[in-house]
Amino acid sequence: MLAYIARRLLLIVPTLIGIMVINFAIIQVAPGGPVEQLIAQIQGRAVSATERFSGAGGETIGAGAEAQSATAGSETGKYRGARGLDPAFIKEIERLYGFDKPAHERFFKMMRQYAVFDFGDSFFRDRPVVDLVIEKMPVSISLGLWTTLIIYAISIPLGVRKAVRDGSRFDIWTSVVVFVAYAIPGFLFAILLLVLFAGGSFLDWFPLRGLVSEGWETLSWPARIADYFWHLALPLTALVIGSFAGLTMLTKNSFLDQINLQYVVTARAKGLSERRVLYGHVFRNAMLIVIAGFPGAFVGILFTGALFIEIIFSLDGLGRLGYEAIVNRDYPIVFGSLYFFTLLGLVMNLVGDLAYTVVDPRIHFERQAGQ
Repeated sequence: MLAYIARRLLLIVPTLIGIMVINFAIIQVAPGGPVEQLIAQIQGRAVSATERFSGAGGETIGAGAEAQSATAGSETGKYRGARGLDPAFIKEIERLYGFDKPAHERFFKMMRQYAVFDFGDSFFRDRPVVDLVIEKMPVSISLGLWTTLIIYAISIPLGVRKAVRDGSRFDIWTSVVVFVAYAIPGFLFAILLLVLFAGGSFLDWFPLRGLVSEGWETLSWPARIADYFWHLALPLTALVIGSFAGLTMLTKNSFLDQINLQYVVTARAKGLSERRVLYGHVFRNAMLIVIAGFPGAFVGILFTGALFIEIIFSLDGLGRLGYEAIVNRDYPIVFGSLYFFTLLGLVMNLVGDLAYTVVDPRIHFERQAGQ
């Protein structure tokens, strides 16, 4: 087992580097980088842009902005909207953002820093990327963890019940409900919940924004817990409704595959009760793929599944942070969060594989690798 874990850990390094190389190359050819974003602000397409940048870049840029020339040289020709700006000023912007160096030098410098989890500072927020990620983490972890737990708590019993009563009215009607829920986009259902239960045209039972209420720190612990779940009720409902269908059907199909195998027929022939057959024999084998997929499901919901929900319910989490960073071309946040979640996803994949051995001790990766 230790040899298998060591091999998987070693494979994480080239995989992570390959993903970062591909995304870094794509970003280089994408229009509207941070230099162009700042030029657009300086040219009057954003309010107080010069003051905002002088706080982030120092007095040199502020002096350069005042020294704009009427003619644009070859340096300004590289950027859309740079006409009329002093080429020396453009070079100074490139230097502060690190674009005065070739792409490969920027990439190797970035990876050296990321190897020690130094993600640098945000271009436009003037704060370390690590601090921003830690600040937004509670929202995303809350959504990802509780959504995954609720989905598993619903899908596994429902899938088992559907498999046991395959073809019955219960199976047919629950399938209809499952697929109707799956067909409704999560963000659309979230808007419906807001209208119905959060002060829209009907009821005003739940809050519109935030993870906790103002003054949450002053509440007692039972009141804090109640307030926390009061704010999470609608976002979690919107996430769960559109996500449990796949796991429910996977559980059902896994059970149906196992129920018809010979060892189940033999167990029944020995006189074992149906409950003992299902939960003493079938469950362990059928749940291999379901339970082992828990870490990956959690990371998927944590990183990508809650973007629209965070926006609709005004939850300031990692999905919203990443979206705003992409729109603003805030590359330290984009690449820092990509690196962190890619590494987390690769580690969780390993954890998912190891979960197979916990669910079924008969599985040995070394033995399979040697065959």
